Amino acid sequence: MNLIDSFRGVISNVQILKNSFLFVVLLSIAAFAAACGGPSGPGATGGVDPNETAATVNGKAIKMEEVDRGIKQQTQGQEGKLSPLELAAARLQVLQGLIEQEVMFQKAEKEGTVPTDDEVTAEFNKRKSESGLSAEQFDAKMKEIGETEATARLAIKKGIAIQKLTDKITGKIEQPKDSEIEAFYSGNKDAFVKRKGVKLAAIVIDPKNLGEGDTTTDEQSAVFKANEVIGKLKVGQDFASVAREVSEDQSKFQGGDLGYLAEDDLRQAFGDQTAAGLMNPQLQIGGIVTARSQGKLFILKLQERSDRDEPLTLESPGVRQQVIDALRNNRKQLLTASYQSIAMNEAKIDNYLAKKVVENPNELSGARPAVPETPAPANSNTNAAPATNNSASNANSATPANSSVNSAANKPAPNTNAKPTANANGK
Repeated sequence: MNLIDSFRGVISNVQILKNSFLFVVLLSIAAFAAACGGPSGPGATGGVDPNETAATVNGKAIKMEEVDRGIKQQTQGQEGKLSPLELAAARLQVLQGLIEQEVMFQKAEKEGTVPTDDEVTAEFNKRKSESGLSAEQFDAKMKEIGETEATARLAIKKGIAIQKLTDKITGKIEQPKDSEIEAFYSGNKDAFVKRKGVKLAAIVIDPKNLGEGDTTTDEQSAVFKANEVIGKLKVGQDFASVAREVSEDQSKFQGGDLGYLAEDDLRQAFGDQTAAGLMNPQLQIGGIVTARSQGKLFILKLQERSDRDEPLTLESPGVRQQVIDALRNNRKQLLTASYQSIAMNEAKIDNYLAKKVVENPNELSGARPAVPETPAPANSNTNAAPATNNSASNANSATPANSSVNSAANKPAPNTNAKPTANANGK
């Protein structure tokens, strides 16, 4: 079986290693802009005045346009399918999030944690650079989700400000005592297990056109490039070095390292056939396997394999630090949530949308009737998508794991019972 046949033989839905970095970044910008009340593209006004004030926080107005923009993004452009009651409930929920975010941003302003224009510019340029798209393509994507550079910068500014505020108020948390570490481990031993699975590195070749400088823009060029890569590996070139040079995935910055995948995760990521091959004892450590997943070509290197579940101890590499991190993070979440609760109590908040619902329960004031879908004409030749179904509709799913800005956009909540999940290194 040649390389292209082997690539075509394994197709599965990858839930990890997504390489659409710009799309995730842009959607996260749109989502955070909506959550923080930043201006953006046209909202789903649905019969209400978009400039109507939904609430005020210490005199700062939150408009209905901002609320409906959040609805549009959370429902992925399907807000027209909501009943009036569902829409009213959704609007109240989104508005509550907007209020909480505005309270925290105002606190950030008072505490002096708002970033400078240079910091915002640096973060914006970093995202733009890491997208892999040309300036024209980046701008086109921004326009597609209803964003401008100004609105994106505002979202980034608020995100950094809230993150800095969180870091400031949690900086007083001390290192857990040894007795706390041991007690946590003893009470959560089932969480410290190295599951049966493998540790992998990957070189990823994407047939899609990723923008300026991309040489693999179709199936043929991608397979040709993959063959070139395999040829380099066969003559002894270092896998990590080749990954840094040619891989079209963010893992290239770690030499292609994907980390440790339990067998179930491995099957979900690459399918049963590839998982079985990697778990097969006949495949030696360092062996190379090819696979296709999410339309991309993967050249996988087996770095480690565990044939059974293995309990870990506090002396296992990384486990003690994992417990320390879990304890500190739980305390940070609780402290941040408590700080936000106090800030909410201190703020002067007028929720006009909620008042309308209370005053007019049978009218659901502020909620417009659901818009019925219009069936396409029988002989229609148009392929145009409805106006509500654009890329910004997926904004609720975007969470770059490595984004410090996005982490601030989520409402912190206490999680004192959270249990860490051990990986191959006990991390």
